[in-house]
Amino acid sequence: MSRISLVAEVAERNLDFTLDVENGEVIAILGPNGAGKSSLLSLVAGLLRPDSGRITIGDDVVTDTAERIFVPAHARGVATLSQNALLFPHLDAEANVAFAPRSRGVGRRKGREIARTWLDAVDALDLADRRPSQLSGGQAQRIALARALAAQPRVLLLDEPMAALDVATAPVLRRLLRTVLREQRRTALIVTHDLLDALALADTIVVVQSGRIVERGPTTDILTAPRSEFAARIAGVNLVLGAADSSGSLSTAHGLTVHGHSTTPSGAAAVAVFSPSAVAVHLTEPHASPRNVLPVTIAAMDVHGATVRVRGTHGGQSLVADVTAAAVSELDLSPGMEVYFVVKSQEVAIHPASR
Repeated sequence: MSRISLVAEVAERNLDFTLDVENGEVIAILGPNGAGKSSLLSLVAGLLRPDSGRITIGDDVVTDTAERIFVPAHARGVATLSQNALLFPHLDAEANVAFAPRSRGVGRRKGREIARTWLDAVDALDLADRRPSQLSGGQAQRIALARALAAQPRVLLLDEPMAALDVATAPVLRRLLRTVLREQRRTALIVTHDLLDALALADTIVVVQSGRIVERGPTTDILTAPRSEFAARIAGVNLVLGAADSSGSLSTAHGLTVHGHSTTPSGAAAVAVFSPSAVAVHLTEPHASPRNVLPVTIAAMDVHGATVRVRGTHGGQSLVADVTAAAVSELDLSPGMEVYFVVKSQEVAIHPASR
């Protein structure tokens, strides 16, 4: 079994994590730079010691500060694949992949058989006799993946594995990873900045901010009803923070009331979520009902597909409207202008905020 249970705190880095991963579950870890995503992987891998905490993989306790247990990285049954393949430069691809089974005491011939099996699994058998210097970035990552799998890990940790690949190579490795993770039911944690990785590979999304897990849920739920600012940004929707009121609306700290479809009890922290395409821009405050009227200052404008994305701020919070180029011209919009973002109440969903 490869279930993970982790409770860990690292005071110097302001990290305080609690995470459970089921056997065979694939979790995408998302969050801004410096949030602590890679540190979370390092805690599982045994590359970072917590000040306090307990980590188990399967039935094995690999870290327990109270009992002074700390299993070294090489003995945890964990394999890591990062954006740098880190292949041994003096060994060919086959020998690189055979390294792990040979380290376990497997004989030379058997090690070669295992290596070729995994090279075939990642569609790289034809690269067996090449040195790392003879491989492209995508080819090197395939070999690195085969090497990781040949180690027979209980848990696979993927730290931005496609970040250094070009736009043509990344989809190939993504499809390969999807096949490996799904068909073999591998337990995996994937740190990524790419929404496509989460959509293609993960069962669950975890959002990390400031050294804490602030949101967790099925991939489709997080992307359709985000409850944290970062998740809203990656999902491409607007999110307004506030508290639910007795009318089923949301009240912000800046005195605004946002109306929508609410599932949140009165007084609870809540978020209002709506699409940029549902927002209209007005120069003067409209009074028609039922509408939400949000005064904003335009911060920037840029082309976004077939529309112009107007980015505004209200009370330190960023909001976005997608409008036509004709509307931008007609309203003569420009950064620094004070305008009104208007969205119909039926376009707004109000959810409990992340804890």
